[in-house]
Amino acid sequence: MSIQTGKWQEKLKDLFGNNVDLGEQVLSELSRDASIFEVMPSAVVKPQDAEDLKNLVKFVSDKKSGNPELSLTARAAGTDMTGGPLNDSIIVDFGNFNKIGEINHSTGSGHGYAIAEPGVYYRDFEKATLASGLLLPSYPASRELCMVGGMVSNNAGGEKSLKYGKTENYVEELSVILNDGNEYLLKALTIGELEQKKSQTDFEGDLYKKMYDLLETNYEIIKNAKPNVSKNSAGYALWDVWPARHIFDLTKLFVGSQGTLGFITKIKFKLIKPQKFSKLLVMFLNDIKPLGDLINDVLGYKPESFEIYDDNTLKLAVRFWPEMIKKMKGNAILLALRFLPEMMMLLTGGIPKLVLIAELTGDDDEAVLKSVSDLKKEIDAKFKIKSRIAKNLVDAEKYWIIRRESFNLLRKHVHGKKTAPFIDDVIVKPRQLPEFLPRLNAILKPYKNIVYTIAGHAGDANFHIIPLMDFSNEQNRLSISEIAEKVYNLVIEFGGSITAEHNDGLIRTPYLEKMFSPEVIKLFEETKKIFDPQNIFNPRKKVGGDMQFAINHIKIDK
Repeated sequence: MSIQTGKWQEKLKDLFGNNVDLGEQVLSELSRDASIFEVMPSAVVKPQDAEDLKNLVKFVSDKKSGNPELSLTARAAGTDMTGGPLNDSIIVDFGNFNKIGEINHSTGSGHGYAIAEPGVYYRDFEKATLASGLLLPSYPASRELCMVGGMVSNNAGGEKSLKYGKTENYVEELSVILNDGNEYLLKALTIGELEQKKSQTDFEGDLYKKMYDLLETNYEIIKNAKPNVSKNSAGYALWDVWPARHIFDLTKLFVGSQGTLGFITKIKFKLIKPQKFSKLLVMFLNDIKPLGDLINDVLGYKPESFEIYDDNTLKLAVRFWPEMIKKMKGNAILLALRFLPEMMMLLTGGIPKLVLIAELTGDDDEAVLKSVSDLKKEIDAKFKIKSRIAKNLVDAEKYWIIRRESFNLLRKHVHGKKTAPFIDDVIVKPRQLPEFLPRLNAILKPYKNIVYTIAGHAGDANFHIIPLMDFSNEQNRLSISEIAEKVYNLVIEFGGSITAEHNDGLIRTPYLEKMFSPEVIKLFEETKKIFDPQNIFNPRKKVGGDMQFAINHIKIDK
């Protein structure tokens, strides 16, 4: 049910003037992200600075008692696949928070740092940092489209996360506006600094006291609740705030919280120096049985990226190879010739069940070449599979194009269906894949209403399954819950996480009770209340999920 509108909108317009938009076109544009949902907001505010944000929080706080459903949802670029930046109340557009501040090399550490506002596009941020010889390596698939604020809110990861980890590893400080309408700095605190914060007799002091008590009292429960996989975005990362009881770091909680705890106004990122050279090994598997051992052997060589895609993905690439070539810049004939090895392989040996690509990197070109050559010799001898080393960066590019663009091809050429990212981000342990993947396919194949490919991050056993579905059919919409239930039950049976990178949002928050015990769910709820007692910030995400609300807001294209 939509919230009551009218007088509060008039007051909002009086307060923020032209920074408020109530027009149907803008509301419609911001009713969607990259998910399956459409939620029409009641107003859009585009604040100019932190003072506007403070006033906005205070406005909603003052009006909340008479308008209980009034809330604020932060939006960056809208590339979220879970409905995270969607709400039926006020959407806060961070497009004006687009400044890149200081970029610096830290002496002696090999790292650097950069300061940026949340509305900075990652592509612009990366260009600026690379000019200084530095990189933020969380590297999401949406990096050409997303903003850094969204990356922090979702704890984004991608191809390079295998070696470098997700965004959580690179956020050193956050400037945030909390429920009381004031701005605070979050960073790692020593025990002495923590005690000083707890001694304060204000909102900040109360927050630190309550969070410390929650974490300390429930230390073992929280420690044991941490999912035993290499990546996780489900729930609040309470286990990372006070893990060894000597550093207390609320940035670890804020990263990945999907804007449910407050607004981010400024981010200090740690940056790395990227490797100079890379080599790509491509492996073709006709039998899934050795997959677990193969992945383990490849991981021994410490690849920077280790990706995987299935036979459906490769079939698409072959079927629509002229379009794949268009994605690659250069002479069309020469580029087409680069696909001949794959064409011959398919003609002579058939389509492999899986294709794996492992990227090894380093600062010594000869050493990287030796490592990738040694790896090829080892796996060829041990597993009796076909493999090849990409000759150069252009040769390697085609495999990355296949990995990155196959889904777009599927969406373009399968008419009458739309993308349906609702089981798109599961993760288990790599050694479990030979058993897990056949059982996953066994769940999905009986559903004749969906077309899907499977691709992902082999080194983490993190898979992206994004079906195409016709949502004009009510039965198809209703089947989402049924399919999700089966897939998530399977993931949890294997001790995995229902979301490794893409977060909870509208679609997965209702399923968190499957992953976590009632005690842990209660701690998530208490955390939300400590930071946001009035439920001002982005309701229905992380806690209070409502599957019926989600189903009711599936976008049906006319």
